[in-house]
Amino acid sequence: MRPVIAMTPSKPSGDSAIQARGLTKCFGDLKAVDGVDLTVERRQVYGFLGPNGSGKSTSIRMLCGLLTPTAGEIEVLGLDIPAQAETLRQHIGYMTQQFSLFTDLTVRENLDFLAAVQNIPRAKARERVDELIEEYHFNGRADQLAGTMSGGQKQRLALAGAVIHKPELLFLDEPTSAVDPESRRDFWEKLFQLTDGGTTILVSTHYMDEAERCHRLAILDRGRLVADGTPDALTGKLNGRTLQVESDNPRRARDLVVSLPGVISAAQIGNNLRILTAAESDGDSIDMVSDALKSGKIEAGVSAVTPSLEDVFVAVTHGRDTPNSEMAGEAEP
Repeated sequence: MRPVIAMTPSKPSGDSAIQARGLTKCFGDLKAVDGVDLTVERRQVYGFLGPNGSGKSTSIRMLCGLLTPTAGEIEVLGLDIPAQAETLRQHIGYMTQQFSLFTDLTVRENLDFLAAVQNIPRAKARERVDELIEEYHFNGRADQLAGTMSGGQKQRLALAGAVIHKPELLFLDEPTSAVDPESRRDFWEKLFQLTDGGTTILVSTHYMDEAERCHRLAILDRGRLVADGTPDALTGKLNGRTLQVESDNPRRARDLVVSLPGVISAAQIGNNLRILTAAESDGDSIDMVSDALKSGKIEAGVSAVTPSLEDVFVAVTHGRDTPNSEMAGEAEP
């Protein structure tokens, strides 16, 4: 069993956009989401991080009223979900990783159609579409067919469509999984512009660099919430547990270190070895690793390094064999 990292339980807030308690979804014998408690504050980017099959998409669909939970309570923007899901849909936007607009319509035609779906009056719709074409850099491309655009352009168009009615809350389900790094960076700039304007965003991702951008982050593993906090607070919980080994033979060093008691993982990063331990003391961990390498006649330097979100992810998802061996609750900054 890997070590438990204790955290303070999550507390409700009067300024929250989303509150879920005991959120659970079963598909036959499969429990896809298992008793998740969640609080998302307004005007923030809240991240869902987790491997495929961890329950991210299922949770999002329940929170926005597309899927009925097996158990639990959900309140979104002060509305009871799923009972008031129809009312909620007027106030939220939703975007998936798959491009879901019409490839045989132009940029403007797609936005015109979405404005009509949202029942925006014609004059206001024309003004809003023009505004989005300008804001999302489609000047000169308004008459281009959506199907002929690049992945990054399609992504921008999908986001523009998702916010055409100026939603209070935006759900994004792995929206950047098929675009290049530059387009991802531009996309995130748009997200922060939206939060500056008062929009709350819940975004699922499996990219660590994107997770680091979130104001707050939840990590899901096999349907359970195993971490919840700001990126700095989550990484701070691992202080003293991450080491770096500099060696001319990192593969052999890894073979020696990975089986040491208390070592959770040892991964090669370039020419170095990054180690995550269960020990809380820098000195003890450094001595243990140094002694093992010396005994194996491997010359190496061992030092403490700053924990990363990847270390957090490994710590809370690696070797979880009981519901109690988890990093759950709220980490204050």
